[in-house]
Amino acid sequence: MTQPKDIDRKDLLTYTKSEWKRLYGRDNWAKENGREDIDKMSLQKASQLILKNVDRQKAKMQSEHTPKMSEMAFISDGMNLLEFFVKRLIGILISTCCLLIFSPLFLICYIMIKMDDGGPALYKQERIGLYGKPFNIYKFRSMKLNAEEEEPLLCQSSLEKEGRLTKAGAFLRAHHLDELPQLWNVFIGDMAFIGYRPERQYYINKILTYDPRYVLLYQIRPGVTSYATLYNGYTDTMEKMLTRLDLDLYYLKHRSWWFDLKILFLTFWKIINGIRF
Repeated sequence: MTQPKDIDRKDLLTYTKSEWKRLYGRDNWAKENGREDIDKMSLQKASQLILKNVDRQKAKMQSEHTPKMSEMAFISDGMNLLEFFVKRLIGILISTCCLLIFSPLFLICYIMIKMDDGGPALYKQERIGLYGKPFNIYKFRSMKLNAEEEEPLLCQSSLEKEGRLTKAGAFLRAHHLDELPQLWNVFIGDMAFIGYRPERQYYINKILTYDPRYVLLYQIRPGVTSYATLYNGYTDTMEKMLTRLDLDLYYLKHRSWWFDLKILFLTFWKIINGIRF
């Protein structure tokens, strides 16, 4: 497969209306202007307006670590429209089968959590996904009730040291069983099996002060697992967050069915062999 080329700002203005909508979600990038207003414009004028808005927003977040917006390239998706559609269809079919097959395991996890502290078994948290839209990600609860009242937490080791994980939750996290409910997120279309790990707005804002390229990830669905997760693990520092972003953007540019299968296989291999990541 020919290696996809980066799309510079000039090339962006020549994109067809359907390509722009599919890759960058016009509604999300032009929130200050209604969809009807954008539809009435020519693509070129709409693109110029959106680029101007993005420039203005990112100029507020410049730092010595932040590349200038003029140096940013819009990354073309490694998958074409047909591959994109087939991946979504396969995601629906596999998630449906997994929800049925693993239903006894869902019940076991539910009982473990209930017997531990009697609190709710499921936990939902707002994350940012496709086209920058928020959605609720579902997990089995692994932390004690109100564990994040003060501020969001990242690192599992920190949670263990501070005693914020329940006994059942520590086991579920160690074996990645807490993420089983994300099969529902895949089924309804909020996530895919392979993508980038969706983040909370709280941490996205922090990342954007160092590297505004994070918004480029909004053109694809976040994933249950990712290329970055395999090789960068859980992120507990800004340095790891920025490394993860580089890996996520590499995946976006080079993703394919074969790449997805490789990531999925390595994920299962690490889980089966008890390798933490």
